[in-house]
Amino acid sequence: MRDLSLRGLTRIAGILLFVSLIAGGFGELYAPAMVTVATDAAATVEKIRSLNFLFRLGFAAYLLEGLCNIGLVLIFYVLLRPVQRSLALLAAFFGLVGVAVFAVAELFYLAPLLLVGGDAYLSAFTGDQLSALTLLSLKFYSFASGVLMAFGGVGSLIYGYLFFISGYAPRTLGALLALGGAAFLVRNFLFVLAPAYAYDWLFLPMLLAMLGLGTWLIARGVNEEAWKTRGGEW
Repeated sequence: MRDLSLRGLTRIAGILLFVSLIAGGFGELYAPAMVTVATDAAATVEKIRSLNFLFRLGFAAYLLEGLCNIGLVLIFYVLLRPVQRSLALLAAFFGLVGVAVFAVAELFYLAPLLLVGGDAYLSAFTGDQLSALTLLSLKFYSFASGVLMAFGGVGSLIYGYLFFISGYAPRTLGALLALGGAAFLVRNFLFVLAPAYAYDWLFLPMLLAMLGLGTWLIARGVNEEAWKTRGGEW
């Protein structure tokens, strides 16, 4: 990493952000929506069978998103360590835990491939039971991904605060990222305590923060002089 300039590092971070955003949108939203019929288990099974490659591609997209997010955890730690090392490390821990717990949720997205596979041992279940288990697995994936976003939310809240006070990044982006993290956290608890109020528009601040931060990291990046003044190095 020592052979990589700070400018190069920030560009990589921006690219990873956009790849994560696109892959996450496809793997977490588009692919599940295309194969899930919320009130019809049999129709869901048929969709998984007919759109098998799309279904698998959704999980592959999640894997790509997860790999990007792990890389971002490291880069953000390097960029923000000069501001406050302990908080940057705490944000990294929350980021890694967020990736890990979401990976567990994603296993329930992939599980229907076993349930609709037609292997001999599945003959112990009726067709209706397998269909119900398939839809239940997808619903549990959706539920688990909703109740576990607090970890990533706290990490983003800390990242936003550190960017805001850093002096080498736009304070507006830092504030927006912190707002996005707070909105994630609020929606998570609403999802658990008052699901009717867990509005999807609470995702909007994070979407805007990722778009803005990714664009800034690629187009301009961290003020290297200010970063080094704070003791930045790798």
